[in-house]
Amino acid sequence: MSGPSERRAFLSLGGNLDDPRRAMASALRLLDADSKTRVGAVSSLYRTPPWGKLDQPDFLNAAAEIRTKRDPRGLLDLCLDTERALKRVREERWGPRIVDIDVLTFDDLAVHEAGLEVPHPRMLDRAFVLVPLAEIAPELVVAGMTIAERAAAIDSSGIVRLDSDREWWRA
Repeated sequence: MSGPSERRAFLSLGGNLDDPRRAMASALRLLDADSKTRVGAVSSLYRTPPWGKLDQPDFLNAAAEIRTKRDPRGLLDLCLDTERALKRVREERWGPRIVDIDVLTFDDLAVHEAGLEVPHPRMLDRAFVLVPLAEIAPELVVAGMTIAERAAAIDSSGIVRLDSDREWWRA
């Protein structure tokens, strides 16, 4: 897949129920199997403390670069379809989940539509997003600063990189 209509997006993936590593790997493989989308760089896996709702198990998180011929809404729909295929159930905001996929950025676009905001409106407040994203896109600029600068400035206590194998999702 190549050509002038190909766009670059970044996703955040996470989960803390059942086997989140397997669920995130399956999600990335499903996204990569889409004829209009391919997975580029993927971060290492990180164990992260829960955010928002604290009385739940730690999460596994990762970030992924996506190349797509879809528009932002089409990519979001693909991500939501992927979550549903993996049996994601939305019961509680910030609650436990088998897998979660968020569209963080889409080229340099700013999108403000019902159910879709890009850049993701809370990404810059979340170390569990910034730390994995800084591993694969340190020079990416969001709101006037690089992701590396933002990751260095945020409290990332409790976040642990599990290994440096960035091909974990292919197994």
